[in-house]
Amino acid sequence: MDKLPASVLDAIEQAHSRAADPLAVFAYDLDALAQHVREVMAALPAGVELFYAIKANSEAPILRTLAPLVDGFEISSGGEIERLQAASSDRPFVFSGPGKLDSDFRAALSQGVAAIHVESLGEIERLQRIAVELGRVQPVFIRINPELPTTLSSRLAMGGTATPFGLDEAEVPEAVKRVEASSHLRLQGFHVHAMSHQQQVERHEQLLDLYLERWAQWKALANRPETVTHLNVGGGIGVDYLSGERFDWPRLCRHLERRLGALADAPVVRFEPGRFISAYCGYYAIEVLDSKSSHGQHFLICRGGTHQFRLPVAQGHDHPVIHLPAAGREPSGVSRPFSVVGQLCTPKDVLSRGRQLVDPAVGDLLVLPMAGAYGYNISHADFLCHPRPEQVFVGRGDG
Repeated sequence: MDKLPASVLDAIEQAHSRAADPLAVFAYDLDALAQHVREVMAALPAGVELFYAIKANSEAPILRTLAPLVDGFEISSGGEIERLQAASSDRPFVFSGPGKLDSDFRAALSQGVAAIHVESLGEIERLQRIAVELGRVQPVFIRINPELPTTLSSRLAMGGTATPFGLDEAEVPEAVKRVEASSHLRLQGFHVHAMSHQQQVERHEQLLDLYLERWAQWKALANRPETVTHLNVGGGIGVDYLSGERFDWPRLCRHLERRLGALADAPVVRFEPGRFISAYCGYYAIEVLDSKSSHGQHFLICRGGTHQFRLPVAQGHDHPVIHLPAAGREPSGVSRPFSVVGQLCTPKDVLSRGRQLVDPAVGDLLVLPMAGAYGYNISHADFLCHPRPEQVFVGRGDG
């Protein structure tokens, strides 16, 4: 985590050399992304699929790199359908999320969406009406907000508590009944995504166990259970931004393989991770504009900030930082703690606190790794009307 790939370093230096103003740039390593995803896909057991949740990063080069490698994509808006079209992807996609517009439904059905995850009884009625209007029989998954033990929770709960996502288990029988009574809807499976940003593999194993224990019960609600073949278990695989240690994905896959092998009527299991797929390929490089002390604390004021890279504030952590001294300068002295902040007129514009750095100076670059997911794309880039950062893509992604 303390070193940059040579190709990324070169891309940052090239961006620095052509910048008229101090630098703020995102660099994405497409070859590293492709290699990571190949390893993730290779660990999947038979009968398990992976769809990339493009909300994590929907830039066209990212999607084009992933398209030959993943089984499909998960989208949550009409705008994300347009992102897939712009990337010229022919991979199947599924549509999740609350608050879907009728225009979103029409766009998804017109583009041949593989499945729509219905999140309420009202969505079932609206989707049936639009499917009839377009003359398409649409496969659907019913999203379930399950009852969970208190031990199965995460810092970002998507289910098991009061949320706008999915239907409570008490409503699932009625939802199944309404889907099966709909002439243009076909129940294909269930979707359960209860925990996000989960870093403990043991708890994710327990979560999958719980889903699979209830699979037969949920499937038995259908009058035509033979059509119910899939269980979408969402994403939620966490990223440890502080240590850089990666989630033990192979272990989770081995556990899932054993569990599916013990079931007489195992579903096709579908994952839809986002963060875990694209986080590691991204880097945010910013130039030091000023160095100052205030009330006994040291600050590095940098080009950019949380309006471009909101992730640290959103996740509530102090992001790791790689220090690149300006060309020809040799830092000297002992390390001191610095708060790395941006250009915004708010005390919340903090990327990292207490970061131990040796002799940082104006003109040096700081690089924040693991910036490939929920970084720039969730940021309030128009706040204060600063220029948007350049985004550069390194490599071809075909490794």
